[in-house]
Amino acid sequence: MRVTVRVPAKVNVQLGVGAARPDGFHDLANVFLAVGLYDEVTVTPAEELRVTCEGADADQVPLDRTNLAARAAIALAGRRGIDPAVHIHISKDIPVAGGMAGGSADGAGALLACNALWGAGASRAELLAVCAELGSDVPFSLVGGAALGTGRGERLTALDVGGTFHWVFAMADRGLSTPAVFHEFDRLAEGRDILEPVASPDLLEALAKGDPHALAAAVSNDLQPAALSLFPELGDTLAAGRGAGALTALVSGSGPTTAFLARDAESVEKVAQALRTSGTCRSVRVAAGPAAGALVL
Repeated sequence: MRVTVRVPAKVNVQLGVGAARPDGFHDLANVFLAVGLYDEVTVTPAEELRVTCEGADADQVPLDRTNLAARAAIALAGRRGIDPAVHIHISKDIPVAGGMAGGSADGAGALLACNALWGAGASRAELLAVCAELGSDVPFSLVGGAALGTGRGERLTALDVGGTFHWVFAMADRGLSTPAVFHEFDRLAEGRDILEPVASPDLLEALAKGDPHALAAAVSNDLQPAALSLFPELGDTLAAGRGAGALTALVSGSGPTTAFLARDAESVEKVAQALRTSGTCRSVRVAAGPAAGALVL
C-alpha cells in the first residue's frame, strides 16, 4: 500500500505584516495564490518513521523529525493513538528555502497522505486544525486556489479568482531564513508605528476580475525591504525582470525567490529567458495560478 499526494507552491501577492506580538509572531494580511509547481509526497507502511527526499536541492531538506512532513505524521498519529510508522518520500520540485512554502507543502501533503493510508477519517476541519498547529503556511498548502490568511496566516478565507495569472520565479544562489527576515523587519520598523495589516480591496478586485495589469499595480510585500537588506543582490534580479517586461516584480514571501507577473502565456517566456541570461539568479521557473491544493493521486 502507498498513497501519493501532489501539493502546490504559493506566491504571496500581498503580504501585509503587523507589529510583533507578545508571542513573537506577527499579525498578517497574507493573500496566497497557489501556483503550478508541485512536490509529491508518498507514504508507505514501515517499521519506523523515516523521511527520504529526491529532487532539486534535496540535500538541504532535513530528514529527521524536524521535517514538517514527519511532524504532520506524528501529529495525526498522536490524535488517533497510533504509531506513526511510515516511510515518507518527498519528490521536490518546489524551491527549497525559497519563500514558496515548499516545507509547508510537504507537511500538508504528508498529512493528507497519512490520513488516507491509515484510514484515519480526519475531517477537512480537523486536517486544517492540524495544519495550523504545524505552521502558518501549512493550511493554505492543503486548500490551494487563492485565500486571505489572517492571524499569523493560518485563518483562511477563500478568494474568487476570475482568470489565470502567469508567473516567472527566479531562484537565488543561496537561501534566506524566514525568522531572520522577520527579525530584520522588526529592526527596520523600530521606532515606527506599524498599522494593523488589512487586505487591499484593489488587489482582491483584481484577482476576482482576473486582470493582470490591475493585480500588478496592487501587489505588495512588507517583508521585501527586510529581505533586500539581508540579500541586496536580489535588487539586481528584480530590476532584470522589470527590464524584460514583467508587469511587476517582488520578493516572494520571505524570499529569496523573486516573482514576476507577466501579461500572458506568451510574454512569460520572454521574461523567463531574459532572467536566465541575466546572471542575477541561479535558475528560473515558469508557473501559472491559481492551482489546486493538496490532491491524492
